[in-house]
Amino acid sequence: MDETIKQIKDPKLLLQIERVVPFHGYLATGAFIGIQMFNIAKRVLGFQDKERIYVTCETYNCIPDAFQILAGATIGNNGMWIVDFGKMAVVVNRQVLADVTSARGIRIYLDPAKTEKYPKLHAWYMNTEKVPHKDAISELLKAGEDVYSYETIDVTIPVKSTKCVKVCEQCGESFVCHGEEVLCGTCTDT
Repeated sequence: MDETIKQIKDPKLLLQIERVVPFHGYLATGAFIGIQMFNIAKRVLGFQDKERIYVTCETYNCIPDAFQILAGATIGNNGMWIVDFGKMAVVVNRQVLADVTSARGIRIYLDPAKTEKYPKLHAWYMNTEKVPHKDAISELLKAGEDVYSYETIDVTIPVKSTKCVKVCEQCGESFVCHGEEVLCGTCTDT
């Protein structure tokens, strides 16, 4: 992997990799794709470092880690949602005012028609052969943004409901309720 890293001349990209790798554990192809997707979203939407963004990842694998580290968008702070469609895709939008119900966003995906020009990357993506991360990432470096497709979209902003907390009538623990329920989710499932 060191030879691959030495190919990178962009100091900003190197810094992003240095930030993501300790969190993810290693430089995985999917984490690198997440970094590239973050950079596309940042360029197209024009958000600044440390500006609040919202991300919906269409996979649990690797991509979310880049957005957690580079954008601070996490599940815990409601900046990230994961809807696992098994796709190498994300939807990103900037934060909007409280009374706004839609925002301009971008949906970005790794496009299999475009990865065909990069045989090792395409084989990794389509899982037709075992390709080392260093080989797939080398091809991503050559390709740059050329292997991605994206479109600007309107993202519906959900209305934030008032938080309701009750004490479960069965176990006595507090829980966030979403209606008239009197039992927590644990007691409802038992």
